[in-house]
Order: sequence, then C-alpha cells, then structure tokens
Amino acid sequence: MRYCRFQFNGGAEYGLVESVAGKDAITCLLLTPPEEATDSKNIPSRAITPIPFSEAAIVAPVRPSKIVCVGRNYKEHAAEMGKDVPAEPLLFLKRPSALLDPGRTILRPKVSQRTDYEGELGVIIAKLCHKLSPSEDVRPYILGYTVVNDFTARDLQRKDPQWTRGKGYDTFCPVGPLVNDEIDPWKGVTVETRVNGQVKQQGDLAQQIWNVQEQIAYLSRLVTLQPGDLIFTGTPAGVGPVKAGDKLEGHVDGVGELAVTYR
Repeated sequence: MRYCRFQFNGGAEYGLVESVAGKDAITCLLLTPPEEATDSKNIPSRAITPIPFSEAAIVAPVRPSKIVCVGRNYKEHAAEMGKDVPAEPLLFLKRPSALLDPGRTILRPKVSQRTDYEGELGVIIAKLCHKLSPSEDVRPYILGYTVVNDFTARDLQRKDPQWTRGKGYDTFCPVGPLVNDEIDPWKGVTVETRVNGQVKQQGDLAQQIWNVQEQIAYLSRLVTLQPGDLIFTGTPAGVGPVKAGDKLEGHVDGVGELAVTYR
C-alpha cells in the first residue's frame, strides 16, 4: 500500500495512492489514520474522484510522537565527518515540531553559518514495539517507508556536546511525499540526494553498518516505539552545505521524490 496526507475539503486527510492510466493519483480517502489502524492492510476507505498526485496539496505523511535517528550508519559517511565508526548504533532525537511538508522551505537559523542536507530512508512504526530480541523479525512492526532529510546546522552540531540544537530547528525535518510498504530494504534500496539537479549523495541500504532489522530491534530495547513514530536510518556519504535558493531533492527507490527549497 502507498498512502499520503493531503489537503482536502479544508483539512488534512490520508489518501490511498494508486496508478491510474500510468500516473499516480489519490483514489480513496483512508477513514482511519494508518498508524491507528489495527490492520494496516485493511483500512476502511471511501472512493473519491481521482486527484493527480502531482496536483494535490501534499503534507507530511507522519504524525510521530518522537523521531529517533541513527547517526554515522555508513562507513564512508563516518570517514567524511572525520569520525570512527561507532561500536553500537549512535542515536539522537529530532523534535516533531521540526517536521516540514514536501514542497516547502527550510529556514536557516540566523545563528548558524553552515547548514547541511542529509538524505535518508525513514521508517514508520506500525504498532507498539518494545524489548524485541535481536533475532525477532521487525517487519510486522513497520507500517512503511518514506523519504526524510536530516537537515543539520553543522557548525552548531560541532560546537555542542549533544545535537539537539543543531538537528532540531523548525523546518529541519522534511518528510514525504508518501509512505510505501512495498519496498524491501533487506534486499537493498538506493538512497540519493540532489542539489539543484546535481547528485550529491548516492548510497544503498545494503551498505549500512546496522540494517533496518538491527536498528529497530536495538531501539526497542532502549525505548518504547509507538505507532506512527519515525526512525531515521542514517545518511550515506556526500553530505554538504547549501545556500539560499538551493533546491533539494531526496529520492528513495520505490518511494519517490522529496523536494524542498532552502532560504
């Protein structure tokens, strides 16, 4: 299933995304938010006149209670940051107030002189997830996958002993444009970031130090993951600074393009 959130009749609604005549369209309203459904495969819906996805007013497809991120999860990214590979997953949080809808603008905090893109795969939690064993299959706990950007005030991140400030400003968490449960990170999926059309990052989930299975099982033993929680799985090498007017496009195979601008 692929779904999104979009503006419809004055409010934000969840919509089923399907192919109509070879193009993506929103064909149904999902009458229960997917993160609240007892069975995400059978969510009550109501058909609507199909709305071309490219013409819909898309908003972030998640409403997480928390956003948990895994840092330095690619060896090449750790090397470009001048850091060693962590001995265990390196965790930090982003504020839900930092969420940004697709197509919107990331705003530079005046106190920062360098801000960087970090394109990643995001994982949305489907149901209560706590104290899984390392070998327990995490797939039943996954609602789907999306594109995220762990936007960072790099100078502030380097200045502070922890990353709350550098990672948590309003607009620093672009997410979308939709959620897809049909891709298979276990087989490897390409993650890419473009700045003004030029490819800056390109990696594959098969290159991660800790894969999605290991990340979620590990996180569940530290914190209770709630339905709708969002996990950032780590960014590949190639992160770098942006300037006012830049257009950022994140891509995850099978999920689509997350486009935002920077000011």
